[in-house]
Amino acid sequence: MNRASETRGYTTGSVRGYFAAYQSVLEKMPYAEIERVIALLVQVREEARSVYLFGNGGSAALASHFACDLGKGIPRGNETKLFRVISLCDNIPLMTAWANDKSYDSIFSEQIKNLMVPGDIAIAISGSGNSPNVLRALETARGMGGTTLGLTGFRGGKLKNLCDYCMIVPSDNMQVIEDFHLSICHAIFLGICQKIQQPVGMAVAAGAVLQSD
Repeated sequence: MNRASETRGYTTGSVRGYFAAYQSVLEKMPYAEIERVIALLVQVREEARSVYLFGNGGSAALASHFACDLGKGIPRGNETKLFRVISLCDNIPLMTAWANDKSYDSIFSEQIKNLMVPGDIAIAISGSGNSPNVLRALETARGMGGTTLGLTGFRGGKLKNLCDYCMIVPSDNMQVIEDFHLSICHAIFLGICQKIQQPVGMAVAAGAVLQSD
């Protein structure tokens, strides 16, 4: 989002211009798709299906963060239904073994082959939507009967055609895209809390320990 009309007259590289770009993105966010994902993940939790998250760089960090939010941050109370969720970015020895012995493009897909059963969920995070290892993992998940979700930007890249659900941040700025990816994950987290009839205040309190991330 580099057009002057979208940064309210500020230059693209300025601090004010960066934050001014947020407003145009907010107006075009995929709100309906985010709501669909919230409903899906509530169902996934009820049915004890597993969720696998993956991405590269900042997206890898977000995969770990979101796995933490879902696995620990959702208020439990007297609930026995919990999220079965794992970030495929967290086992460094396993990833480097696959990268060294096969290829970097395989680091997520090979983990999915070990873990996924039909009905499980693969959540791919890629700002560009074109990361080869992310795309290969989605192809593997689809071939194994999994449901595929994407969190991306720009125009969705190749990722959007491999996803049953795809949340595209409408921006051409990678940093803005990554900012909104975190916001979407937090919106999903709070939306799930609301759907399972846990007070949002409880969710915020339960997630307070995550503020050190």
